[in-house]
Amino acid sequence: MTTPASSRSSGSEPWHEPVLVDEVVALLSPRVDGVYVDATVGLGGHARAVLAAGAGRLIGIDRDAQAIEHARERLAEWADRVVLVHDAHERIGDVLTARGVPRVDGVLADLGVSSMQLDHADRGFSFRRAGPLDMRMDRSRGETLADKLAAVDEHALADVIWQYGEERRSRRVARFIVEARDRGGLTDTAALATVVRRGVGAGTWQRLDPATRTFQALRIWVNGEIDSLGRFVQEAWDALAVGGRLLIISFHSLEDRIVKQTFRRLAEDASAARLLTRRPLVAGDEESERNPRARSARLRAIERLA
Repeated sequence: MTTPASSRSSGSEPWHEPVLVDEVVALLSPRVDGVYVDATVGLGGHARAVLAAGAGRLIGIDRDAQAIEHARERLAEWADRVVLVHDAHERIGDVLTARGVPRVDGVLADLGVSSMQLDHADRGFSFRRAGPLDMRMDRSRGETLADKLAAVDEHALADVIWQYGEERRSRRVARFIVEARDRGGLTDTAALATVVRRGVGAGTWQRLDPATRTFQALRIWVNGEIDSLGRFVQEAWDALAVGGRLLIISFHSLEDRIVKQTFRRLAEDASAARLLTRRPLVAGDEESERNPRARSARLRAIERLA
């Protein structure tokens, strides 16, 4: 099967297939006179599809400077209609104010990690290859994973692993990590993954690598992803024009819960908001087979009425 045009890489760009593209385009219904924001533009897959569907202007935001450069290449065909900004998605209000944009017609956020971040060991996200204990999406600021692990105590670390990774053996994993840290054994991501697998117990077959949940939890912790989500949803909602739509794709149950609860609260005033998705949209069998990343994706959408 060929890769969809919206996600096919060119030149030196890393390959990346965005999830639920058709659903995103249908819900946004981009117009030639509309202004849209991809608040986590990543490698530009969703943005490309939205522009190809007729969006008049698109503002792409990402905290990863490397992703911004790749998105610039991918969206070069629409360079006169695109503005790319290196910033955090939860600062969408400040980003728009700085550019004199009072209201927009649609906002999209894909809360997942891009394949570029996962596949490049030097970013520190991978548990399959050795890399630095970093995990920052924005490498220009903030504490690295190594910094945070150096200062955390076992009980607090266990709470992080359970809350953000839903790892049933979080207490044991945290103990193994702290013990390895104290003896100088956390040299890179490969060493950390080995420790985590021992903590989880990898003796029986599992569909996921035993390090998956803990690495997800540590990434969310390092980047403050849950803490920033509530602020983002509110700022994105405030930025919408009447008739504007907010779409959020989440990959973690806690993220999806926050989005669901916030959307429902906004829609309590039926004159002000309308839920476009009573239940989250999920990938079909064909997309899930083609793109395993899509299997855990959940898309929710809401429309501003007043």
